[in-house]
Amino acid sequence: MEPILELKGLTKVYPGGLKALDSVDLSIRRGEIFALLGPNGAGKTTLIGAVCGLVRSSGGSMHAFGHDLAIDWRKARSRIGLVPQEMATDMFETVWRAVSYSRGLFGLAPDKGRIEEILKSLSLWDKRDEQIRALSGGMKRRVLIAKALAHEPDLLFLDEPTAGVDVELRKGMWTIIDQMRARGVTIILTTHYIEEAEEMADRVGIISKGRLIMVEEKEAMMAKLGRTEAHIALAEPLTELPPTLTGYPVELENDGTSLRYRGGDGTGKGKAEVAEITKALTRSGIDYTGIDTRESSLEDIFVSLLGEDAA
Repeated sequence: MEPILELKGLTKVYPGGLKALDSVDLSIRRGEIFALLGPNGAGKTTLIGAVCGLVRSSGGSMHAFGHDLAIDWRKARSRIGLVPQEMATDMFETVWRAVSYSRGLFGLAPDKGRIEEILKSLSLWDKRDEQIRALSGGMKRRVLIAKALAHEPDLLFLDEPTAGVDVELRKGMWTIIDQMRARGVTIILTTHYIEEAEEMADRVGIISKGRLIMVEEKEAMMAKLGRTEAHIALAEPLTELPPTLTGYPVELENDGTSLRYRGGDGTGKGKAEVAEITKALTRSGIDYTGIDTRESSLEDIFVSLLGEDAA
């Protein structure tokens, strides 16, 4: 299947020499949720701006829906929506007029039924006649999404959609994003809340210093780079490890009262090794009173990769 968006060698160098994007290659599949993760200044917003026509690239190519964005940008741009980080709308405008105006910007005929559907799906219908300035931060964020959906895009960029939103509203936003995907919208998401990416994304890309250092299926990334950590509480303290544990990545801690395992890196066999270790302890006549096992989160992997990239 042809990708809905394909970037090849995308580069952006600002006056003064700052390279915000460094030969980025990326293909986005139709219907997926793709999470683009990276620290502040990594190039996430610049990449989005380049695709959406807000930033002029310095090199490389961009194709969306089969159109070269350097040539047929009007045809492609009409199918792309953007929810920016910052409010970029008239705060004295009503919700209804702001969303309707966004639809008209793309040359679409007025459609009160479609606007009503969008506002109801975002729990904004009761706020339709209120000025945007009177809304809460979470509701203002929803207005941005409604404006982006007004022209019925096939590809939607969400740049930090839940920044500054409380936990309850963030979870509500996740539901909205899932509903959009169910309607066939392809979503590219940037976020500082990595649990959002872990919750929703099909694939994850990690960008640092303008370079895309990894793109992988979320589950494959966690299996490949994840790690198991286990703490085994011992019934009696040990002064040294028994020979049966030779070769396992274990060490004594807390004055010999517990055993710590860290392993499974890139193999996915961490849980199996923990089970082998407990059997080895039993064979050695060593009792234990409890096991606390933890698998790496996407955030652990993210921090580890960025640490390696900075080295």
